[in-house]
Amino acid sequence: MWKLVYLVAFAAVVVALQAAGGGAATASKADASTQRDADLYQIDQIEVKFHRATSHHDINLMMSLWAPGAVFNIDQQTLTGKAQIRHWFLTQNKAFKPADHWESDTPSYKIRVDLNGDKATLYFECHYIDPKTAKVVSAAGVTHTLQKINGQWLIVDSSGSTATLSP
Repeated sequence: MWKLVYLVAFAAVVVALQAAGGGAATASKADASTQRDADLYQIDQIEVKFHRATSHHDINLMMSLWAPGAVFNIDQQTLTGKAQIRHWFLTQNKAFKPADHWESDTPSYKIRVDLNGDKATLYFECHYIDPKTAKVVSAAGVTHTLQKINGQWLIVDSSGSTATLSP
């Protein structure tokens, strides 16, 4: 009889431990899902801040998105490091020209994200709109390779292009 009581008690403990282990696995999946959602939100903020920076001519905000040794291939040039990239935005990017006061926008259907651990690819199109005429004055596409560095998503490599996604 005592053997039966001990066997039932032992079985109850085993079942409880397995249930707790299953809960840990479920919690782990939930944590991974939450982390992915947080990463996607932070990656989305790169596009938001990129366009806020161009709309407001905020070079410091723009440069906060780039890793120190980032590479930017734009207009048949290869820019390496934040100093060269900063110089290009200030001297060659039309959206940063003092006389141009454009609003920068990306339609949400023209954004693509591919997330793989601490690396990601972000494509979006920049539509620059003259608020006086409400017309698109310029459009371009950009593909950013991103990396999570010290907990922050940064652009490590980027290539500018013509806008490729259809309206």
